Amino acid sequence: MTIKARLVNENQCQACMPLGGAISFKGIERTVPLIHGSQGCSTYMRLSTIEHYNEPVDIASSSLNEKQTIMGGEANLRKALDNVIRVYRPKVVGVLTTCLSETIGEDMQRMVDAYIKERGLEGVDIIPVSTPSYSGNQSDGFWAATRAVIDRYSGPSEKHEGVNVIIPHISTADIREIKRVVELMGVTNYTLIPDYSMTLDRPYGQYSKIAPGGTRTADIARMGGAQATIQLGGMTCPNELSPGLRLQQEHGVPLINLPLPVGLENTDRFVEALQQISGRPVPEALSIERGWLLDGMADAHKHNAEGRPVIYGDPELVYAFASACVENGAIPAVIATGTRNSPLIARLRMLLASADGQPTYIEEADFAAIEEAAAGARANIAIGHSGGKCLTERYHIPLVRMGYPIHDRIGGQRILSAGYAGTLAFLDRLTNTLLEQKYASYRQSKKQLLSDISIEGEL
Repeated sequence: MTIKARLVNENQCQACMPLGGAISFKGIERTVPLIHGSQGCSTYMRLSTIEHYNEPVDIASSSLNEKQTIMGGEANLRKALDNVIRVYRPKVVGVLTTCLSETIGEDMQRMVDAYIKERGLEGVDIIPVSTPSYSGNQSDGFWAATRAVIDRYSGPSEKHEGVNVIIPHISTADIREIKRVVELMGVTNYTLIPDYSMTLDRPYGQYSKIAPGGTRTADIARMGGAQATIQLGGMTCPNELSPGLRLQQEHGVPLINLPLPVGLENTDRFVEALQQISGRPVPEALSIERGWLLDGMADAHKHNAEGRPVIYGDPELVYAFASACVENGAIPAVIATGTRNSPLIARLRMLLASADGQPTYIEEADFAAIEEAAAGARANIAIGHSGGKCLTERYHIPLVRMGYPIHDRIGGQRILSAGYAGTLAFLDRLTNTLLEQKYASYRQSKKQLLSDISIEGEL
């Protein structure tokens, strides 16, 4: 069964589109995101990102108010760009639109072009991206910003043996693990985009206005000449937002669309793709990690078979974690995403075609719909971001946290789920949460069972 969007959204499941774009821009070297909209939009994005990553995060704003809503916000945008360039001295400014600026019809490209011409700007690139939240969620904004950056820099390039690795919004720990696997497989000449593993998760040290790290624009410029693009999570990315598909269409770079490497099969597919590219055998270190995962799956399977998970969040994460649950015996009861543009549901139907019983699918989900479906399906565990804590508070369904945002726990940016090692870590979290719930309530369940038997005996 598939449930469509409700007319009134209660406690939404997704973050807004420009927020996803801002995080993508944070993965580009010396870049400052600038929100063309009200001050409240950028304040919300800064707060949400700081709470999740526990790092100082600067997101600029053009601070539109009632006057600019009527007269237009070009003057405010110019002033905001002047201030950002003067204070931060960035290499790139990513300008993201909001519902307000899109609704009043701001012509972003014309405004940016006029500003660059008037200022005679050199040494700073300004990249506008259309990200109104009524058109998509944070996953869509992330893909749109990543594609815009690649479009800006990846012109014709000489062919080389490098590989492009494009990622969706995942934890910084998962980024580092993906890079480790790529390098273990002998692929050392690669460009991973966007790389916010240092810009949003930096070690303790002296503060700088723009954190070091991020994908270099010089490396992005070479992406059009790479031998292949591996796009993780691209299976659930709409074609019109796909950066890898654009590289294939514009520059002929072969595209390998893969799910996130979460789960045994998904990680196997990632490793096999790297093996085909590098021509090298799988190193012993990865083979051992795969063996540990298999051993952990054998240990945990009898417990996971009792799991009826609710899985929600961004499409690429939902598909990957649903895959991991299914291959460990926990057939999802409810699968939900806040987006409406993704081919996620079609992919999931293929994944779960042979499963015993079909989950309830919810598109454009809010937590009111998720709660109702979870209660009806007798779900006993949830997997997703902190928004799902309402499932624990109201229905005593324990939550295994993953994705964005995680604002009620420390270390959300360091949750490892990718690769063989990350999948094993996730499997342990999942299984131990089920066991904790079981051991916390089994005496109560036994007491209820004995009571029912006693009542039946009296009857």
